[in-house]
Amino acid sequence: MKREMTCVACPLGCTLTVEYEGAAALEVRGNECKRGIAYAGTEISNPTRMLTTTVKINGGRLPVAPVKSAAPVPKSAMLECMKVINKVRLEAPVRIGDVAVRDILGMGIDIVVTNDC
Repeated sequence: MKREMTCVACPLGCTLTVEYEGAAALEVRGNECKRGIAYAGTEISNPTRMLTTTVKINGGRLPVAPVKSAAPVPKSAMLECMKVINKVRLEAPVRIGDVAVRDILGMGIDIVVTNDC
């Protein structure tokens, strides 16, 4: 099979053409750097993204604190992660790097605060 995608591994944004079978990328064309090959392989077999969102905070000057995943999360798990995150309430003050959710969904990935609130 063949699939076209825009690579987001670096600022170039190359248009990749990926020949694949099942979950294996057989050939990648259009990449200007080596990262495009790795990106295409991951995107075909197990696409992941950094999860960025907010968590409600009690007693802060703002009602929410920004958070992100400490590592990329499988796209297939995003909705379930958000269900967990939406139930979280932090108590002010929170600091950059504080863990809002430890080991979300048992994936070994923490959700961490990205700004002092």
